[in-house]
Amino acid sequence: MTENTTDWLDAAAVQTVLQNATEDAGRIRELLAKARELKGLSLEEVAVLSRVESPELVQELFDAARYVKEEIYGRRMVLFAPLYISNICANDCVYCAFRSTNKNISRSALGMEQIQRETSELVEQGHKRLLLVAGESYPASRGGFQYVLDAIAAVYQVTEKRGNIRRLNVNVAPLEVEQYRQLLEAGIGTYQIFQETYHRETYAAVHLSGKKRDFDYRVSALDRAMQAGIEDVGMGVLFGLHDWRFELLSLMQHIGHLEQTFGVGCHTISVPRMEPAQGAPMSEQPPAAVSDDEFRKIVAILRVAVPYTGIIMSTRESAQMRRDTYALGVSQVSAGSRTNPGGYTEGEAATGQFQLGDHRSLEEVVQELSNLAYLPSFCTACYRLGRTGQDFMDLAKPGLIRQKCDPNAVTTFQEYLIDFASSSTRAAGEQAIACELQRMDPKACRASEKMLNKILAGKRDVYC
Repeated sequence: MTENTTDWLDAAAVQTVLQNATEDAGRIRELLAKARELKGLSLEEVAVLSRVESPELVQELFDAARYVKEEIYGRRMVLFAPLYISNICANDCVYCAFRSTNKNISRSALGMEQIQRETSELVEQGHKRLLLVAGESYPASRGGFQYVLDAIAAVYQVTEKRGNIRRLNVNVAPLEVEQYRQLLEAGIGTYQIFQETYHRETYAAVHLSGKKRDFDYRVSALDRAMQAGIEDVGMGVLFGLHDWRFELLSLMQHIGHLEQTFGVGCHTISVPRMEPAQGAPMSEQPPAAVSDDEFRKIVAILRVAVPYTGIIMSTRESAQMRRDTYALGVSQVSAGSRTNPGGYTEGEAATGQFQLGDHRSLEEVVQELSNLAYLPSFCTACYRLGRTGQDFMDLAKPGLIRQKCDPNAVTTFQEYLIDFASSSTRAAGEQAIACELQRMDPKACRASEKMLNKILAGKRDVYC
């Protein structure tokens, strides 16, 4: 058992910083000017921004977030889908439909053939990047943790006429270092885990039983993953369990700890907001509900605070909220999601992990993004070429990563348009590509056009 060290997590310090933060217009404008330098913000500076209330200052925050987003990510928006392989869980989390005491749902762990059928369906929709999700209990009859490793292999084995899954990220329960090494050897991209809440008392109140009840073991999971050599990790909290300002600053503490310990922070941050879930009454009335206005501020503050970290928006949120947050900092969105095992081949079930807010298909999301002049991206090149962890940051901070990401976004999107899109979506998408080529610097544009010609000539999986 790896020793858990959580001395870095200081709730008292967070509370003190929050109490001392006020809405000082001059100070806020000073911080927003600093944010535009793309150097990020400190814990104390994030606390000040979390106190912004006046409409004028909120708008200035949003303007700064838009600036940071476009300077670093341009108009790219990475697309993915979750692949739920199991809803069997040993934890009793009062906000989740998968909770062990919920008798209102039928439990299943997909077999390898079922996982491959789900994968085939997602490939046929046009997906290239998935997030594998499993309830936090793996059937002994399927080999325990080996079940997860077998599922990863099963996904990668699927090759259809129109493609395959090129990168599989994983969201599974906390593991030991050796098990994380096995995930790495299996070829995963990002390892993702959510603390749910960093407030210990709240954590104890909402996690009634199971291994997840151990706060320290969960909060130290990313340390063990990075010790095992996984360079890209993703974190997040479930907004609605405790005060969002406290959670935001605790996230900053966690990121700072990873940077100090491993030289690089998290690769992505997810911002799930509590949604209704069958058999989980708390989900209907979150104890610290986050309003739409507060939620937009959360996204914007995160974007200016950690400018080089991806922000993920799931289909928990409505189409309109997702649309609002595109410009405020979100860089990855799920599309056509199902949160029940077998959901892509058998249909969406009312007993998914939570209630979806956006039921649109991948193509509908792609068409909207194109019409809004965003560039949908299916790129997985960085994972496959080893541009992860510190290597990724070394390219990102001086702005060099766009010389890779922009051309790869264009070519993977063109590939999608040819192989999967309707005529109307293809027209909108090719217009978005044309606009993107005009925005690129000459070097990136030449690289894009060279790769585009290969795609148009019939080649696939072209990247730099």
